[in-house]
Amino acid sequence: MTSKGFTTCLWFDGDAEAAADYYLSVFKGGTLGRIGRYPEGSPGQAGEVMTVEFEINGQNFVGLNGGPEFQFTEAISFQVNCEDEAEGDYYWDALTKDGGQEVACGWVKDRFGVSWQVIPPGVIDLINDPDPGRAARATAPKMKMKKLDVAELRRAADAS
Repeated sequence: MTSKGFTTCLWFDGDAEAAADYYLSVFKGGTLGRIGRYPEGSPGQAGEVMTVEFEINGQNFVGLNGGPEFQFTEAISFQVNCEDEAEGDYYWDALTKDGGQEVACGWVKDRFGVSWQVIPPGVIDLINDPDPGRAARATAPKMKMKKLDVAELRRAADAS
């Protein structure tokens, strides 16, 4: 992994290595980097995993086993901009399985509590349409959906 650019640090309560393995299985083509262990005299138990570096979709991450003090919230989420509906379905299913949950408006929480926005192609253009009426008509049904239905959003945007 490089030392340039940004690295997103995700704070876990003991399952950083499992989370990295999970993300690498969901986002194909990623890589696992260094695994750091707590040394003697540190806040963690000596020899236990402290950090796990990994890269997915060109983004560097480090999972930190920092303890139970902090939890993930929806204040931070990752957008997954999908190339087609099939890719959106894949990420939706992968991120909600094994304890993940559907939230609203295209958002899911994975089994570790990390929030993701699964965005099919065309959604951003619809809700940011230069015609405010069209944007509002697309946004209204989006607010009631869990998994985004682009065809439905288009129908709503085109209705007059």
